[in-house]
Amino acid sequence: MSNRWLAYQRERFPVLTHGALIATFSLASVSFSSLSRGGTELPKPLTVLAAFVTSFLFFLQLRIADEFKDYDEDARYRPYRAVPRGLVTLRELKTIGITGALIQLGLSLWLDASLVLLLVPVWLYMGLMSKEFFVRDWLKAHAFTYMWSHMLIIPLILLYTTACDWLTAGASPPGGLIWFLAVGFFNGIVIEIGRKIRAPEDEEHGVETYSVLWGRKRAVLAWLGASGLTAAAALLAANPIGMSFSLACLVGLLLSAEAVIAWRFLTQPMGQRAKLFEPMSALGTLLLYLGLGAVPLLWQA
Repeated sequence: MSNRWLAYQRERFPVLTHGALIATFSLASVSFSSLSRGGTELPKPLTVLAAFVTSFLFFLQLRIADEFKDYDEDARYRPYRAVPRGLVTLRELKTIGITGALIQLGLSLWLDASLVLLLVPVWLYMGLMSKEFFVRDWLKAHAFTYMWSHMLIIPLILLYTTACDWLTAGASPPGGLIWFLAVGFFNGIVIEIGRKIRAPEDEEHGVETYSVLWGRKRAVLAWLGASGLTAAAALLAANPIGMSFSLACLVGLLLSAEAVIAWRFLTQPMGQRAKLFEPMSALGTLLLYLGLGAVPLLWQA
């Protein structure tokens, strides 16, 4: 039993890798909110822990929802994946998802009952995503709309995690929050495109990567464009907390590194070069969130 769940998480939801990113995501949310309100003290550990556990379960539930949503397609084109090959069952995953929702509800009520008002919209939107907004075929035919409509879940999660600070403090949403949410939205697109750019020899029949749907050049340019929009939103979010110069230096380095990766892949679309898009997207995510929350708060404290 334990071995198959270890195998599942390794293949479909690497706990350590995802956990590190989600922990940074959660700490940055609470820290950014505190900084925006003029706070100089480190956030309470229990507040950060509640934000982290709830966020972690949100992303796990998104993975579980995808297993349900993509089951037929996976069984047809990717039978090697965990659920189609019988490693775990959809019923087991459903139980985990519901248990996670009960934990999220309990944490929200414990931290501040008002958080439930922001928890429920995330669940509702996640439910709509799992049903492809009841227009599955139309969305499948419009890849760009499919992508951005699904990425809207990230700002909703960020709104909840930042509220673990400002709402529990009895404050209004802080200045600059809209730009912080925009960072989450555009950065989600960066990660989504980055993990679906492949070299020609790595493409699979029936698997709709962006390098197939849009062509390699357009997919890479879209990745760079989303990175640029993420950088712009990050700079706007950094202004209210006095981190504009530091963030400008950081995004300059990140965009330069991403441009090199893009250029090398376009000149020689090899598998090893294509595999750099996803870790670069994750690294950029990690550094941006650290720069917008945890690092400046630690510096001031």
